[in-house]
Order: sequence, then structure tokens, then C-alpha cells
Amino acid sequence: MSQSHSTPVPTTLTVVGGGFAGLVAAITAAESGRTRVHLRESHHTAGGRARTADGPYKTNEGPHALYSRGPLWTWLKQRGLIGPVASVPLRATLSGAATVRFHRDGALRRMPPLPVLRLGRKQAHEAPVDTDFHTWASSLIGERHTRYAANAIGVAVFHHDPGALSARFVQERLRRVLAMPPEAKYPVGGWSSVVDRLVAHARHLGVRIDTGSRVTDTELAGAAALGPVIVATSLPAARSLLADDSLTWAGGRTALLDLGLRTRRGDAFIISDLDSPGWIERFTAQDPTLAPPGEQLVQAQLPLAPGESRSVGIARAERLLDLGLPGWRERVTHRAEALATGRTGALDLPGTTWRDRPAIDRGNGIYLAGDQVAAPGLLAEVSFNSALEAASLALHHARLHRLVEADRDTRSHRLDLKSA
Repeated sequence: MSQSHSTPVPTTLTVVGGGFAGLVAAITAAESGRTRVHLRESHHTAGGRARTADGPYKTNEGPHALYSRGPLWTWLKQRGLIGPVASVPLRATLSGAATVRFHRDGALRRMPPLPVLRLGRKQAHEAPVDTDFHTWASSLIGERHTRYAANAIGVAVFHHDPGALSARFVQERLRRVLAMPPEAKYPVGGWSSVVDRLVAHARHLGVRIDTGSRVTDTELAGAAALGPVIVATSLPAARSLLADDSLTWAGGRTALLDLGLRTRRGDAFIISDLDSPGWIERFTAQDPTLAPPGEQLVQAQLPLAPGESRSVGIARAERLLDLGLPGWRERVTHRAEALATGRTGALDLPGTTWRDRPAIDRGNGIYLAGDQVAAPGLLAEVSFNSALEAASLALHHARLHRLVEADRDTRSHRLDLKSA
């Protein structure tokens, strides 16, 4: 008499990458309670671009903020994962203790031009997809003010020429960046405080998290044999891992500058460059814990054109600092420079939308998540939305996998009984 059928091996959903997208995908899958989840991260800590540096200056990889009217904020809030946050210090701004300045025509101004503010109130659907922002907006507010508006959105697109992008893409972001009261919220202690809560929540749900665990293409194939796989890495890393040259999308190059400065009353809180894309923010204005007592943390991002060196962007940042933070050079206690290439999210050119980006479903139980794939949203919201979709598709695939295995096992058992 033959042996009875064996118990099938439980399906395992593997997540490659422990940034925001990977952690959200792992938590979403684990919350279903229908499959085991294994997350693998090559770095020694989770977080991806949401990591906060250790040490006395708690820097993120360039200026970071959560947007409180977006889906990521709602999802985090529902799970108690946001924690303490700081808001744009409007009262201090109005009193002059924390000033917002706009660099226009070589000088700092208190307000952006009124035509730019009026344009920011237009609904995104009023802007065409197949026309560049500069052409569309110039017909409404003129070329000069359109240039100011396009440069103002550099903070959200990290691109040297936002006016050349799809009008719909830019207008969606301009409307939210100029919204009042401001959407931007800042996790106290840096973004790693949110990452730590995500990791703890994932582990509480039973997610196995292995850091310092780089996945090879051979290991990926092995994981796919046990269940669905979500690749939540940068697009270049996913392209290499999956050997898929189609995984490309436009991104920006950005010079990053971090400064620790001895405190001086009257320093600008934000400098938004309207003459060319650029953004400088004094993060200790809303969260003093990011620098040692008596010091402040300033971070800048300056988008670079193709062929421009990091030094070009840093020089622009220094000129803005001369205007908004007088005497900053004599007050420096910490300085770091970096170049972010292809790590600043998706950019939609005229005639394209998020739907044209690399698809989440790659076939054969492989799914993508990240900030350059086919999902809507502002900045980190793209990673978040793609993670939800990838987890949903992966869970469906896992369910079908279990049904196929159960059916195969049942048929095998019937044959055993018949032969007996």
C-alpha cells in the first residue's frame, strides 16, 4: 500500500529590499495572515533612502518630509506608526524667527509671485499630459512666471528643468507643494524613527527580516520556486537582478549638501530658489533633536543638468547660503557632500504618465515596488502605492499556488488509494 499524501510546504512570499516599499509590502502581506513573509535587505540596517545617519547630526539622504494629505500618511496613522512629528513652524515664520525666503532675480523675497500662487490652485486634471509644463503654463501666466513656478517644484522632482516634464505631472506636485496649510510633516528624530516602527511592526506580524543579506539571481530563482517575490529595490538594481533591460525610467541627478552650523538668530528656515531649481532647509527649526545643543542642521538639494558636476550644484548652494544664512562659513561644525544619481524618483516626460512606467507585475510570480514603477503619488507615496499593489498581486499569486499544490496533492492521494 502506498504512503498517504504529504503535507505541502507552506508558501513563502519573499521581499527583496528593506526600504519603505519593501517594509510596506512585507507588512501588508503579513497582515493578511495567509502566507509566510521573508524580507531580505543587503544593507546592515533597513530603511533604504529613509535611513537617518547615526551620530550627532541626524541627516537623511537630502531633504525629506511626509505629506499629510497623502495615502502613506493615512496608512501609517491607522497603524500607529507615525510617532511624534513636527510641522512647518508657521508661527515662528510669521514672527521672523524662522523665515521662508524665495530667491528670485538674484535676491531673497518673502513671497513667490502671485501668478505662481494662482497657478498652484489649478486642479491637476486641467493640465495636459502630452504637453510640457513650460508650454502649458506660459499660456496662462507668461514665460517668466512659468520659469519661477517650474523651479519652485524642484523640491519635489529633483530635476534640473521641471518645465520640460509633463504638465500634468508637474501641476500635481505644484498644487501640493504650495498648499496651505503646508502638508509637509517631519518625523521627530529623523525618518529612521518611522523605519524603526515599521521594522518592529513587521516582526510583530511574524515577518522574518534578514539584514546584510544580498540576493543573487540564483537565490531569486530559488525563492520564486517557493512562492511569489517582490523586488523592492532601486530600478537599476532590479534591472540587474532580473536581467531585464526594459526596467528603465527617467530620473534626476542632484547635488546634496549637509551642514552643521553654530546657531545664529535670524537664519532663514527655507530658501526656495526660483531662478533655478534648488532647495535649502534648516531642519532644526522644527526639530532641534537633529543636531547637538547650540547647533543647527541645514540640508540642501540642487538638481544638476547632464554633464554638470557636483561642484556646480554645491557652488549654487553656497551662494544661496550667503544670502540667507549670513556668516555661515565661519560657523560650520559639520559638512558632507554627495551626488544622488538615479535615486530621486520617477519623472514623467510629456506624453507619459505613471501608467507608462515599468509594470509592477513582471510575470511568473515576480513583482516590482519602488519609486520609479507604475504607481501614482508624490515622492515616497509612489513606493508606498506600488508596495500595496505588489503585495496584493503577490498574495493572489500565493493563493493560486496553494490551490494548484492542493489539487495536485489531492489527485496524487486518489491515485494512491486507487492503486491500494
